[in-house]
Amino acid sequence: MEKAKRPPRGTRKRDVPLTEAGIYAAALQLIDADGVEALTMRKLATVLDANPMSLYHHVPNKDALLRGVARMVGAQFRTVTLEDSPWQERIRLLATDFRTLAHRHPKLMAYSFGQPDFIQSEDPFWAALTATLDSAGVPHAEVPQIAAVMCAVVIGVLTAELNGALHQWSNLTPPAPAARENRPPDTDAGPDGDRMFRLVLDTIITGLESRLTADRDGQRAGQ
Repeated sequence: MEKAKRPPRGTRKRDVPLTEAGIYAAALQLIDADGVEALTMRKLATVLDANPMSLYHHVPNKDALLRGVARMVGAQFRTVTLEDSPWQERIRLLATDFRTLAHRHPKLMAYSFGQPDFIQSEDPFWAALTATLDSAGVPHAEVPQIAAVMCAVVIGVLTAELNGALHQWSNLTPPAPAARENRPPDTDAGPDGDRMFRLVLDTIITGLESRLTADRDGQRAGQ
């Protein structure tokens, strides 16, 4: 009787077939644990108990893998459904939910924030943000530009928060002696992250309120 040949090492069948969703989920676990830089296709294949070459049937390279993981995480974003609430409250909820997602996967988000194609037009966050700005009375043609600026501000702040820069900067003392003398005494060990983020949102919302008021006043003056 002819002896059965053993399959080459690394090509044995898995009990569960590989899927893009499974690959992305395993990659996210590795990123959460060790960061984007430590992720390799070979390490991912080991976690999945698969032949490394079989991964390339689903994702062509690491860049595509990271984009897929970022899309999967972005889909977890909770779409704001408070249509009857003031637009200011909807903006706060949107940004706060976005921050919560960033803190849930800080290593992935810190990497993704540096990618120019991180936010796409079909993303739940972008769709909810532009809809909120439109309902607030922002001229339709200006909605994408204002949404882009708001995204840039929020992402910049979150990047600084995740890498510790925001905390360090907020502890810097003013250089002028008079400013230091007039500064109220510190009441805690340092600025609270939640309070700092609320300050960012207050600044954004106040600026947009002023812009919308000026536009309405200009329209009335021109009538």
